[in-house]
Amino acid sequence: MTLAFGTPRAKKRLSLAPMIDVVFLLLVFFMLASQFGRDRVVPLAMDGAGSAYQGPPRLVQVTAEGLRLNGVPAEEEALTERLTALTHKKSDAIILQPDTKASLQQLMDAAGLLSGAGFTGLVVME
Repeated sequence: MTLAFGTPRAKKRLSLAPMIDVVFLLLVFFMLASQFGRDRVVPLAMDGAGSAYQGPPRLVQVTAEGLRLNGVPAEEEALTERLTALTHKKSDAIILQPDTKASLQQLMDAAGLLSGAGFTGLVVME
């Protein structure tokens, strides 16, 4: 004796439309997120790299209180003018030395200030 439970139904096919929507949303998300990750790049050489140091001392100390050029406190506007007087070319080495209490952001701000003024020979020293 066979039992019939009604008319056989056709199997439902799995709809891929919602999954495709999710994939496109993820694609758009990662494309936009990658655009926000681009930061300005400041080329820096670590100490010991590059050419031999020549000319007058050009030590920019980055402290929590501000910037110092060769041990003398300097405002941001005056720093670039004073460094221009101490360099022969914009590619001359300028040593950046962060203080132990200075933040990485302060170091990058100083490097951005100097590279914005056209100085290309920035060297970071511990």
